[in-house]
Amino acid sequence: MKSKILGVAGLMLSVSTAALAQSPPSVNAPPPPPPPPMASVPAQPAPDMQAVLDAQMSLGVKPIETLTPVKARLQPSAADGAKAVMRRQGTSVAPDPAVATQDIAYGSDAMQYARVYKPLAATGAGPLPVIVYYHGGGWVIADVNTYDSTPRFLSKQLNAIVVSVEYRHAPEAKFPAQHDDAAMAYRWVLQNAAAWGGDPAKIALAGESAGGNLAVATAIYARDNRLTAPVHVLSVYPIANSDKMLPSRMDSANARPLNAAMLDWFGYYYSRTKADQMDPRINLVKANLRGLPPTTIVNAQIDPLRSDGETLEAAMRGAGDRVERRTFPGVTHEFFGMGKVVRGAYDAENYAVTRLKTAFGM
Repeated sequence: MKSKILGVAGLMLSVSTAALAQSPPSVNAPPPPPPPPMASVPAQPAPDMQAVLDAQMSLGVKPIETLTPVKARLQPSAADGAKAVMRRQGTSVAPDPAVATQDIAYGSDAMQYARVYKPLAATGAGPLPVIVYYHGGGWVIADVNTYDSTPRFLSKQLNAIVVSVEYRHAPEAKFPAQHDDAAMAYRWVLQNAAAWGGDPAKIALAGESAGGNLAVATAIYARDNRLTAPVHVLSVYPIANSDKMLPSRMDSANARPLNAAMLDWFGYYYSRTKADQMDPRINLVKANLRGLPPTTIVNAQIDPLRSDGETLEAAMRGAGDRVERRTFPGVTHEFFGMGKVVRGAYDAENYAVTRLKTAFGM
């Protein structure tokens, strides 16, 4: 009898877990139950990185994994922490005026628009190279405003048009809405790049975190649909592997500003079912990766997604792709774009620029 009772209990647990794999499509849907705590202690960030994390905490940030999506979207971001450090150092946080922006719709939904960055002093003969950029936020939080620094920096440094894509967010629009929007935006850029002064034959894809995933997934989409292929993919700490037992999921489980519990929180809101998280558009290491453009992967040492980048590099190499990856020490998730206050970010940004210059034939 005891074994039968345990069997029923196990069945009930299984059903309960399955039910928790999908949230209601409401921004006020309560968060899932927290996972069991992990005892791992992440590596110590470099002092300049720690200063950003401390500044973010001083702004009153709450653990995102304990919040509803609507409240999580109001939390101070790591970018806000970087700006706080810049203010203390007497550095301006105003957007670089050397780059102009224009918001343009690419779809009918209010969230389907892009911010087009263009250097005011565009130099050189002929049309400019183009970068289609996808921001991070786990497909639930953040927007093109949160992730302004990277596209603005790339536009200025590469004398390029950068198209920062906004897309529908979960849980209002669940997977694969974000991937569908990313693909739609890429088609739209191919059609309109020339009208903006861009070169449709020199388009790269780039993204951070969830956006790093979208950059690779969109390259796969372009290959499968026989669209003009991007000349390069820059994927910064991408979501790429759904295995929860990866080394970095363990050693950086309690890292900031991204931890393992937050990854579960994002999955709970963007998934329709638990099976979505194994879809090759999310679980990129299981996708058909053959024939993709040359790719650069940037990782942070102290990041639960570090192993995603490591395993994606291995999978791409196994598929015969040209891929180069670097892990930058002493920095955390979201460090990219903080080059004015974090040395590791400065190094990573210049590494990315060098790789893109080569891709564009500069």
